[in-house]
Amino acid sequence: MKNSGFIARRYLFSRKHISLISTLTFISITGITIGTALLIVVLSVFNGFFDVIKNFLLSYDPDVRIEASGAATFAQNQEMMEQIKALPEVRVISPYVEGKALLALEGVQNEVVDVKGVERDLFFQLVDIEESITTGVFDISVRDRTPGIIVHEELKNRLRLNVGEDIALLSAAGMKNALTQITVPQTYRFDLRGAYFLQQVAGGPKVFVDIEAAKRLFRARNQITGIDIKLNSNEDAEKVKKELQAMLGDDFEISTWYDLQKPLYDVMYMEKWGSFVILILIVIVAVLNIIGSLTMIVIQKQRDIGILMSMGYSKAGIKSIFRKQGLYIGLIGCGIGGALGLLLSWLQMKFGLVKLSSAFIIDAYPVQVSPVDVTIILLASLLLCVLASWYPAHRASQVQPADAVRYE
Repeated sequence: MKNSGFIARRYLFSRKHISLISTLTFISITGITIGTALLIVVLSVFNGFFDVIKNFLLSYDPDVRIEASGAATFAQNQEMMEQIKALPEVRVISPYVEGKALLALEGVQNEVVDVKGVERDLFFQLVDIEESITTGVFDISVRDRTPGIIVHEELKNRLRLNVGEDIALLSAAGMKNALTQITVPQTYRFDLRGAYFLQQVAGGPKVFVDIEAAKRLFRARNQITGIDIKLNSNEDAEKVKKELQAMLGDDFEISTWYDLQKPLYDVMYMEKWGSFVILILIVIVAVLNIIGSLTMIVIQKQRDIGILMSMGYSKAGIKSIFRKQGLYIGLIGCGIGGALGLLLSWLQMKFGLVKLSSAFIIDAYPVQVSPVDVTIILLASLLLCVLASWYPAHRASQVQPADAVRYE
């Protein structure tokens, strides 16, 4: 039993004869190496894309959002705001009013836009949008009795808007009153102060106004649509969500940054692990070679196995020899493949060797190596190699010593 590792290595890597067995062993190790390396690289690329998309979305999405459950708005409660601020994970809270409105311009086709009313100073702490200003300034304050408005650069260019231009907004509530009461629709005038550009990964661009102006536009009075929360670390989002749900009850719907874009994130996770299942087939093919090569060793070494058993080796000891052969193949393949995969990932991360189209938001394939993913890949590949040795080991343990020596 103590020498089973030595015997396993001798059977597997003996240089005395270059045979089909050694060729199959080499092919097995090569297959496991390639499969393991590809799995690490591909999953790291998926992690990189996930990280890129997440950062783009979090440049606008909050870490946690509070909205009314089953209602469009809820009353702004100062006591509730203080309770939220008291949580140690919370860094910034920013109430907002949001809705759709009709943007009307003389001589230009009217367009429905998403309007978001914010408190400027709090919003700047939540979203780093000031650096995204392309024209004018982010000024939504009231000047000469006219509040300011900020639009997306794409909307500005499409409608050929200019800073200082007068813009009229009409909310759905205003149109409803005009139709039901047969009155002239009440529009609210805004002064275009600037334009911003944020890469849109999901959802449409928004126009920003002061929260008080948005309350008047949507006739919300002291109501708000929701509260955006910035945490010290977005990794605490699920924990804070549970705390807020317990604190506020079922009247409010709490969403984390993941919940806000759940369909997109779910698709990315499905693609990642779908690729894992497909690529693990390369390892499985290599595992089949392991079964073949070890089975051939059992057939070729029947006399040696019989001698070992006659010398006192138990069936468990014989099984141990062939299981260790599968383990050694797995360790070599996973070791080389893991090192190769990490090296390729580092080279792509450092030098961006494989480029993307210039039309994309980044110029090279992003890479983010996850220690958890690497561990899962290496353990899965190693486990498959060990399992592959089960049948040959069982077959070897069934060899009858007398028959093996007699007919050899």
